[in-house]
Amino acid sequence: MNVFINTIVFVKDIARSKLFYNQVLGLKIIADYQTIVFFENHFTIHIGNVLLRTIFKRSPMFDFKKGKRNIEIYFETEDIEKAFKTIVNSKARVIHPIENQAWGQKVFRFYDPDNHIIEIGEPFHEVNIAKENSV
Repeated sequence: MNVFINTIVFVKDIARSKLFYNQVLGLKIIADYQTIVFFENHFTIHIGNVLLRTIFKRSPMFDFKKGKRNIEIYFETEDIEKAFKTIVNSKARVIHPIENQAWGQKVFRFYDPDNHIIEIGEPFHEVNIAKENSV
């Protein structure tokens, strides 16, 4: 049986991304091996071109491409207003402020240093509980 361990996000500048995910988003670093950093909750960043060389056994034939808008990294927080203020103060590029989604959850989205889309939402279980209580 296969067991999910973590998602690895390719980054261009590991130091900048490590600082962003640790200091701005508050993720705890579990292990740091210079080219790959493991955070709590099964989240990992790796220098993109280093990992591409490992996978394909040769230097990449292209420069590391930044986010392609084909993945969203999702986090939840108990205090969405505080999280939004932290992101704004960090000078991250905000896609949209806090807004209610069609399913009733409050979220906001922004880009990380490599232009990956990040979403932070209020805990989804709270939205479901509120819906159940209103029925």
